[in-house]
Amino acid sequence: MYYILLAFCYSISVLPLWLLYIISDGLCFILYNIAGYRRKVVLENMRQAFPDKTEKEIRQLARKFYRNLTDMMVETIKLLTMSRRSLIKRFECDLTVFHELYAKGKSCQLHLGHNFNWEWANLFCMQGVDYPFLVVFMPITNKAVNRMFLHFREKFGTRLIPANDMRNSMAPWLRKQYLIGLVADQNPGNPRRSYWFPFLNRMTAFYKGPEMSARRFDIPVVFGKIAKVKRGYYKAEIKLAFEHPREEPEGRITEAFVQYLEQHIHEQPETWVWSHRRWKHVYRPENDELRGGRAEEEGENGE
Repeated sequence: MYYILLAFCYSISVLPLWLLYIISDGLCFILYNIAGYRRKVVLENMRQAFPDKTEKEIRQLARKFYRNLTDMMVETIKLLTMSRRSLIKRFECDLTVFHELYAKGKSCQLHLGHNFNWEWANLFCMQGVDYPFLVVFMPITNKAVNRMFLHFREKFGTRLIPANDMRNSMAPWLRKQYLIGLVADQNPGNPRRSYWFPFLNRMTAFYKGPEMSARRFDIPVVFGKIAKVKRGYYKAEIKLAFEHPREEPEGRITEAFVQYLEQHIHEQPETWVWSHRRWKHVYRPENDELRGGRAEEEGENGE
């Protein structure tokens, strides 16, 4: 099954991008207008995040999101045959911060959100840094699809760290310099062991892991954002957020990232993944304080 899927993707990948974007337009129409793929989730999330927008504006924004979603699908497949030169031409980012930290002998955490196109960003970053580049990912249940995505992401030398086995997978790297990329806006599996902050007009749970690791090992934290310049072209920006995380009060790093990400989403909302069921958990302020507050899952209490 894997080889059939890979052969199919290769046959699509050899097509020029202009033709792939025509395919993307067709997929966008099917997903939004016919299949209605998570359309209810997308619209509800957008209404919550942008209460000042009219229903017409929300639906226009949703269509832009679906277009970016299908663009990412074909752009990811294109990675199978895309050259380094072509990727560098289409993706721009000043990596000076990484060079400076590497020269100081330090490892680094890169915190990103689910903004398109993070697959191109992963591979671009690998081209320009001296660090071994580690990327934390959540394995896909379907083994054939998971294997194919590993193939995409490891093409230029990225080392993949499964999120469900980080302790063992990170062990060989703890005494080395490394750059680790973390998509830090994932929905935590255990809301009772999370940080809670206001995010897009709702109290939202965030993983403690990235901050706890940075503070424990005093690993500098860099925030990154990706902007879509035009179809097929992206510009990423990175900034050193915390050079000495151990000196920061608990929760401060996560809070700063949440604010940074929210600002970026307001700047270009159509490039964030609104189809995630990001707010599965309900915050219970009476149970605990803001940071590390307790929550219950929606559905468990009938909500």
